[in-house]
Amino acid sequence: MEKLRSAFASLFTVNMGVQPGERVVVFSDTIRPDETPDVADAERRRSLHVTARGAADYGVEAYGNTTFVDFPATGASGAEPPELLWQEVFGGVLVAELGAGGLLGRLLAKQATPADLERAGALVQARRAEVADVVIAMANNSTSHTRFRHLVNIAGGRFASLPHFDPEMFFTSMAVDWQALAQRTARLAEAVNRAVGLRLSTPNGTMLSFSTEGRRADGDDGLLTSPGSFGNLPAGEVYLAPLEGTAEGELVIEFAPTRRLASPLRLIVRQGEVAAIAGDEPYRGWLEEKFAASRLNRNIAELGIGTNERASRPDNILEAEKILGTVHVALGDNSGFGGTVSTPFHEDFVFYRPTLIALLPGGEELVLLDDGALRV
Repeated sequence: MEKLRSAFASLFTVNMGVQPGERVVVFSDTIRPDETPDVADAERRRSLHVTARGAADYGVEAYGNTTFVDFPATGASGAEPPELLWQEVFGGVLVAELGAGGLLGRLLAKQATPADLERAGALVQARRAEVADVVIAMANNSTSHTRFRHLVNIAGGRFASLPHFDPEMFFTSMAVDWQALAQRTARLAEAVNRAVGLRLSTPNGTMLSFSTEGRRADGDDGLLTSPGSFGNLPAGEVYLAPLEGTAEGELVIEFAPTRRLASPLRLIVRQGEVAAIAGDEPYRGWLEEKFAASRLNRNIAELGIGTNERASRPDNILEAEKILGTVHVALGDNSGFGGTVSTPFHEDFVFYRPTLIALLPGGEELVLLDDGALRV
């Protein structure tokens, strides 16, 4: 753990901008008894848990007011974390207020109405001084697309999400020139925001087009030092929510979040959602279970573009989606970044050597990526 001290120092100071007196919460998750990860993934998850505890220990030593929370893993990325984490981050009084009238239960189930969300936001803002200043999420399953994360940001808390993290990333994709990354990411986001639609193609047969009207692309540059900041670490992407109901085409996926598929799966996309799956890879069964659980899980939720030149691993979605010149497409929830679909599921898939065209008003086209090479 000693070799990680400088990495923890950079995480707390450069990425999160932690100041003396601020309250920090680091959390992780554990493998549930009903899970059966393979040997390599189980070891990675145990290492992630140990690293998270080490980061919290560093925070205690360097800054003082830092706590560590862990809990059995949720069922999927995008699912809300358990109430015990809400208690630690928001405080018992605020959680009790959220629990009144069943509001917390609806938030945890992702069944909160717009009026519920407005009320929850008002309660959080009224007690923002009681909410943790910094939250570092080092759980295996992502909490990026959750009401929990959104409410932390409403309170002004800074939130870093590191799902599927591998400690070696501290010395690769986290050892990047953050200022140069920020400039590249901002430039690409500006170009994407000129578009009213996007068209994606790759050599493996992926073809997807959709409208972006009314949607805004944001950049994740890893500098989470302003109140209400949120991002992944490692960072390096531009992302947006496609307009629901408009995506058409076919996605050929070759990687699950933590492994290469034995054979590709083809996802047929019609009217903004996955209409069918072709292929016999076992991962298909897991996807079909999620689709059967809720039609919302079929939603084409996100398109992102990687901007991190130090990212290289294709077998770990957290880093893979940041690889400079890649594109990733997610299914499920997009309610946290401009979309309208709320569901406890968000799964990303990365596509290599993409050509991505921005469709501009008036019919002009702008090449953003050409066979994986950034052109803006």
